[in-house]
Amino acid sequence: MSTIVSLVTAEDLVAMPKDGIERELIRGVVREKPMTYRGRMHSRMTGRISFLLLDWLRQFPEMGGDVFDGEIAVRLCRNPETTVGIDVAYVSREVLDQTPPEHFFIEGAPILAVEVLSPSDSLTDIADKVALYLEYGVAVVWVVNPRFQTITVHRRDVAPTSLDLSDELSGEPELPGFQVSMKTMFD
Repeated sequence: MSTIVSLVTAEDLVAMPKDGIERELIRGVVREKPMTYRGRMHSRMTGRISFLLLDWLRQFPEMGGDVFDGEIAVRLCRNPETTVGIDVAYVSREVLDQTPPEHFFIEGAPILAVEVLSPSDSLTDIADKVALYLEYGVAVVWVVNPRFQTITVHRRDVAPTSLDLSDELSGEPELPGFQVSMKTMFD
């Protein structure tokens, strides 16, 4: 006996009830978990990172694109549908050009995805998310740990790099000219 799984679309996902359940669509299958508790530290970090990225973008307007935060909805793939919410993302001009302004989802992989750890995040969930982002074309992923004041930088086919307060966070080569001290990130 076989089980038939009906794949869900991104539009189906958006139409689901807003009932305190966090949902993502991974390869056409809905994944649910209780709503993540984000708290003050999480909000502070997403705000700070967004500010620093926007400041960088103002200094290098030729980069184009834009910075989004607040669990921006991103459709990484259409077949099978894969949609995620990203804490902070830098999205290229090219991806924005293929995303009509009225669309709920950004249509394509951002250059940078930032995940800020929350008390309710599991390391397995974060590792799965990072792998998914890289698989679907995100160039660089920063995993920010506010509690330990560290950032782990992930790129495809390269070992992750962990940074602490004694380091500088560089966006090279994906974000040319972006550089900030880790102390500034967590100050």
